[in-house]
Amino acid sequence: MDFRLSDEQQAFVQAAREFAAGELAPNAARWDAESIFPRDAFAQAGALGFCAIYAPESIGGLGLPRLDATLVFEEMAAHDPSTTAFLTIHNMATWMIGSWATEPVRQAWGPQLCSGEKLASYCLTEPGAGSDAASLATRAEKRGDAYVLNGSKAFISGAGDTDVLVVMARTGGAGPKGISALVVPAGLPGITYGRKEDKMGWNSQSTRQISFENVEVPAENLLGAEGQGFAFAMKGLDGGRINIATCSVGAAQGAYDAARRYMGERRQFGHALADFQALQFKLADMLTHIVAARQMVRLAAARLDAQDPQAGTYCAMAKRLATDLGFQVCLDAQQIHGGYGYLKDYPLERLVRDSRVHQILEGTNEIMRVIIARQVLEKGADIR
Repeated sequence: MDFRLSDEQQAFVQAAREFAAGELAPNAARWDAESIFPRDAFAQAGALGFCAIYAPESIGGLGLPRLDATLVFEEMAAHDPSTTAFLTIHNMATWMIGSWATEPVRQAWGPQLCSGEKLASYCLTEPGAGSDAASLATRAEKRGDAYVLNGSKAFISGAGDTDVLVVMARTGGAGPKGISALVVPAGLPGITYGRKEDKMGWNSQSTRQISFENVEVPAENLLGAEGQGFAFAMKGLDGGRINIATCSVGAAQGAYDAARRYMGERRQFGHALADFQALQFKLADMLTHIVAARQMVRLAAARLDAQDPQAGTYCAMAKRLATDLGFQVCLDAQQIHGGYGYLKDYPLERLVRDSRVHQILEGTNEIMRVIIARQVLEKGADIR
C-alpha cells in the first residue's frame, strides 16, 4: 500500500496551506472572540474550489474523492477548526444537492454554492431527536405542488447566516423509511430562527434552532424520492464523520506544532523545555497519536471512495479514534505551555475548545462504538 500523496494531491495541500496561513491564521482568534461568521473567507475558499471539493462537476464542483477532501480540511483546521468545520458542512450539503436534487434545483443553487456566493446548512438534529435521528418529528405534508413543512431543528450550524437548508422531514410513517429530504430556501415565510447559542467553542459559526410553521416548499425541491431522506442522511453522515475526524487531526497538528516550537523557545532551570525527557516523551506520544489518527481517517476515506460495504464502520472507527486522540493532543500541548496555554494570546485554549465538540457531533463517540460493535457482533462483519 502506497501512502505517498500524488503530485496533484500535494498541490491541493499546498493551496490549502497557503489559504489557511494567509486567511484563517491571522483572523481566527478575532472571529472566535467576536463571534464573526466570515462570509468573505468562505467566498475566497470558494474561489479555490474548497466550497465544493467532492460535489459533482456538473454543478461546478471539483468532483474529487473524499480522501482529497481530508487533505484540504486538515490544513485549514490546523489554524481554525471552527471555520473549517462549517466549510465541511457546507461541502456536504452542496454534495447532496448536486447528487440528488432535481435539475432545476441543481442549476438554481449548485453553481452559487460551489462558488461560495451562497452557503448551505444541514438540518437533521431536533430538540427531541439527537443520536436517534430516525425518530425525528418535523413533518412535510404534500399539498398540491408543494410540501407544507412544520416542526423544528436544533444545533444547526450556520443557521440564520446561510442561504439554503437541506432539511430532513417526515413525509410518511414512523421510522427511517418515512423520512425525506428537502431543499429549503432559508428565507421562506414561516421560517424563524432562535437565538444564537452561546457556546464553549465553534464561535466563528452561528448555531441556532430553526422553527418551521406552515412553510411551503415547492415539490420539485424534494431530494430523490419520498422515503429516501434517511438513506441520504446516513450517506452524508459517513462523509461528515470523516470530515470532523479530519478537523480533529488538523487541530491536533496545529497544537503539536505550537508545542514543539514552544519547547524549543521556553527555558526553565537553565535548559530549554526540549531538553527534558518527560516532555520529549509527551511530544513523541502526541506525534504518534496524530499519525495514527491521520492514517485511520485516510483509510476510512479511501474505503468510502471505493464504496466498500463496510465503509460506514470504518468511518465510525475513524471518527471515534481521531476525535478522542486529537482532543487529547490539544490538551497535552496546552499542558506543555503551562500557564501560557490558558491565555487567549496563544492558540492552544481555542484549539482545545473547538476540538471538544468533535467527540459529540456527527454521532457521539458512544454511538460510534455502538455502530462498530453492532457490525461485528450482530452482523458478523469481518473488519480487516
